[in-house]
Amino acid sequence: MNLKQKCAKSALAYITDETIIGLGGGSTIGYLIEFIKEQGLNVKVITPSQKTKLLCVKQGLEVLPTCAVDEVDVAFDGCDEVDEKLHALKSGGGIHTQEKLIASMAKDYILLVDDSKVVPELTYQHPVVLEILQDSLAFVLKKLGGMGGKAEVRSSSAKDGYTVTDYGNFLVDVWFEEGQDSVQLEKSLKEIPGVLDVSLFTRAVTKALVASAEGVYEISK
Repeated sequence: MNLKQKCAKSALAYITDETIIGLGGGSTIGYLIEFIKEQGLNVKVITPSQKTKLLCVKQGLEVLPTCAVDEVDVAFDGCDEVDEKLHALKSGGGIHTQEKLIASMAKDYILLVDDSKVVPELTYQHPVVLEILQDSLAFVLKKLGGMGGKAEVRSSSAKDGYTVTDYGNFLVDVWFEEGQDSVQLEKSLKEIPGVLDVSLFTRAVTKALVASAEGVYEISK
């Protein structure tokens, strides 16, 4: 069993039968879905990830539309980095706005990671991702430059033009120097008009389950 599988299996202890849970994206979440099925847990799922939704359907788990749910018992997700204060940075998937919504709906929002992703303080080696209104692009880029961020509008070789989210918005990857006040940075970025949300999570995370060669341990507030 690899570290991601060990981490996913440990998450079962936080899931109660006959509840609604939130699931993010990524391979660890994929393992968790398999374990939920094996365990025979009767749960309903909300997710911002199309891939996760399809995996749930394949395993016979009922997926509810997020707009019909106002609270979930527990939600699980991954991240690129998490520090000892449970400040986390997510970059890759571009679905952080929906992920943060589900995190806010959850009584417990738990990150599933291996120990390579745990740092004393966020290093900002990965970009902070902003989902922004298309009309705000030039204005947001100007504001980011004034904050010392190096911004790049996300595009893909698989699509002509900029990457567009499910809501028709742009994604902007922003690199910052190490040593940021993460709480203040999240607040300042979210205050820029046109920014819907950012992939920096300084409030939402309640726990992290960390898999290492020695076993799985918990970081909690």
